[in-house]
Amino acid sequence: MLVCEFRGILIIIHGLNEHSGRYVQFAKQLTSCNFGVYAMDWTGHGGSDGLHGYVPSLDHVVADTGAFLEKIKSENPGVPLFLFGHSTGGAVVLKAASYPYIEEMLEGIVMTAPALHVKPAHPVIAVLAPLFSLVVPKFQFKGANKRGIPVSRDPAAMLAKYSDPLVYTGPIRVRTGHEILCISSYLMRNFKFVTVPFFVLHGTADKVTDPLASQDLYNEAASKVKDIKLYEGFLHDLLFEPEREEIGQDIINWMEKRLDSIAESGDRSRRIDTGVLSFSRS
Repeated sequence: MLVCEFRGILIIIHGLNEHSGRYVQFAKQLTSCNFGVYAMDWTGHGGSDGLHGYVPSLDHVVADTGAFLEKIKSENPGVPLFLFGHSTGGAVVLKAASYPYIEEMLEGIVMTAPALHVKPAHPVIAVLAPLFSLVVPKFQFKGANKRGIPVSRDPAAMLAKYSDPLVYTGPIRVRTGHEILCISSYLMRNFKFVTVPFFVLHGTADKVTDPLASQDLYNEAASKVKDIKLYEGFLHDLLFEPEREEIGQDIINWMEKRLDSIAESGDRSRRIDTGVLSFSRS
């Protein structure tokens, strides 16, 4: 196995219903620019345990993210760490970074199309969701199925996503949906307390999550280092759009800029093995 100097490590947290293996191309782009890559699958997703598409608590995913970061940090002392999250994974990353012990491990976070202002398909769902999530948590609520909504302008990417056996394509489960509403509501109420350096990216034509919520986060966050980029006409799965290479490079450029800004504190990189490492929650 080759050994090289990595400038930093990016930890990938995937979005709802998908899995970390979908980010192999992005990982290759990162490693070609001397960034190491780790990733994990949420509970109920990809290769992890649990009922497919069922998330009993997103706080569990947040806790898993923190534990995963601690493991990576212990195995790679001195290497700068960044955390990446897509969609609901972006919400997970943002909440995780609200805990001081997690923020202290990070040089910054990157979010694509974060789920920050999620609304139920119908107002009555917001009223019934807390009760239903306790009584019938695994029930599949067909009215909340967004599979038919385009998430990429690349037909091949759409086909690959929905033919992937590890991608959950069924209607959203009640508890899972309730958990998304809860974390979204919590984050919206606490934008002004966000202090972690961040870069948020969103397509203006996204029909799954709200690009205006990303703008609100940027406007309200207390972070001294914060950046936003809105891609005109782009859809939800930014790293699977036809311009995925450009978007990936924007993320790499942001991380390199962050590292350059702390370079005067000394070179913190260490020699570690190359490769894309993907972990599943056991």
